[in-house]
Amino acid sequence: MSDIYSILVIDDEESILRLLERELTTQDRIVHTAQNAREGRDKLSRQRYDVVVSDIRLPDADGLDLMVELKGRYPDVEFILITGHGNIDNAVEAMRLGAYDYVTKPFHLDRVELVVERAYQRVCLQRENRSFRLSHSTASPSKLVGNSAEIKQIRYLTGKVAPTDVPVLITGESGVGKDVVAHSIQSLSTRSSKPFLVKNCATLQKELMRSELFGHTKGSFTGATDNREGLLAFADTGTLFLDEIGELPLEVQGALLRVLEAKRYRRVGEKNERQLDTRFIFATSRNLTEEVEAGRFNDALYHRINVFHITVAPLRERKEDIPLLVEHFLGKLGNAMGNSNLTVSDRAMQCLQHYDWPGNVRELRNVLERSIILSENGIISERSLPRDLVERAETSGLDSSIFSLEQMEREHITRALAFFNGNRQQASKALGIGRKTLYRKLERYNM
Repeated sequence: MSDIYSILVIDDEESILRLLERELTTQDRIVHTAQNAREGRDKLSRQRYDVVVSDIRLPDADGLDLMVELKGRYPDVEFILITGHGNIDNAVEAMRLGAYDYVTKPFHLDRVELVVERAYQRVCLQRENRSFRLSHSTASPSKLVGNSAEIKQIRYLTGKVAPTDVPVLITGESGVGKDVVAHSIQSLSTRSSKPFLVKNCATLQKELMRSELFGHTKGSFTGATDNREGLLAFADTGTLFLDEIGELPLEVQGALLRVLEAKRYRRVGEKNERQLDTRFIFATSRNLTEEVEAGRFNDALYHRINVFHITVAPLRERKEDIPLLVEHFLGKLGNAMGNSNLTVSDRAMQCLQHYDWPGNVRELRNVLERSIILSENGIISERSLPRDLVERAETSGLDSSIFSLEQMEREHITRALAFFNGNRQQASKALGIGRKTLYRKLERYNM
């Protein structure tokens, strides 16, 4: 929902148009006018409106018929019908066909303004409900955890790009947390309170992919028994995160490119284009440069979505983040599983830090979830970890490793900070050192 919403008034009386345009226009409302049904259809096809106020008698159409027609095309729009020939039968029929309300001439401006405001509130509620139904099954995102140089760089980049509306491409191996970066961008953006829809392109049915993205009209293809909105409509004024964008077929890539360039789209089977106000975030575990060279990804689309690129490093390249990630997941999973006092033995932590994590952060979370079940007295020991993980950690040199004092001190400080949720004063007291000493060590270890 936009903080500023738009109203279209359709009436053949010039005096009514001027009156409503002048009286309904505020800092929060934009009012446009049309003198007949044809002009109203044209304006609705070129711009998004939230509320339509229409005379029930127009020179080129019946107001009820026009409302039914336009509600089929734009189901999110609320209609208020005005007539000088009102009667209870017309009022009942208008409400039955989908009108939000019905007022008669001569009308009180206060009454019209109140009805318009309430109609917009319903628009907001309907969009929020549909956005929730589409995204409520997605697990609540994890926060961006870590103090490695790679994570610090990502925090810097997300902070810079979040307030803008430019497309963002997030790349990295499967399981590194590309979705977490996308959620971080959304939470820091000016659209943080607006719809945020997440769709994994790999889960879209190939035959219905265009319909799921753009929507369709009744009868546009076999099985299209009614009008249906797509993800673009639901994400209007908000953010659409398309994960695994490399899975889109070439023909759909071309249609998406037109959307990004023109900020307009049309549903399958629909002639009129719609205006779009949506921020796009993309992610992929594929190498899109190689996909373009192989002819599997649209070159123009690649350059259009690659305006701002963020790469998420695999966990094996930022193992210093593992202790903080472990603390984070133990807190999150422990509370969910009814065990909030969990610790990891030193030997188990060494195993976790010597393992290469081919499944990245997702694999770490899954391992910890299993290990919590096998923990004894709240302690996750080496025995709680998967046997193959321990063996591969030992193969990588766990037993023969001799940790330097600096490495052990760094890890100990990291765990202390995680335990006290980053509070340096409490961490310094627990470590038995002064705050200035802790700050010097943090600077020395680039933490």
